[in-house]
Amino acid sequence: MKTALTLTLATLALGSALAQSAPALDAHAKRDIERHRAMAKAHEEAARCLEAGKPEEQCQKALQTACKGLAIGKYCGLKHEH
Repeated sequence: MKTALTLTLATLALGSALAQSAPALDAHAKRDIERHRAMAKAHEEAARCLEAGKPEEQCQKALQTACKGLAIGKYCGLKHEH
């Protein structure tokens, strides 16, 4: 029991130290992070669309709509081979 308590306290202390040492992000970095998360969400939705058996063209169009103004190019900043 004492070992578990010691381990828990050490974990909390380490977590607190890591949280305090996280770098401060400027506005540009925060916007960039938001864009990456939005692009990832759009790609996840495209994957779910394909998993649902919908036509690739329909899923691609939805991806393009979700990414309009978010990423460069018609593939939402990501293109892979087909």
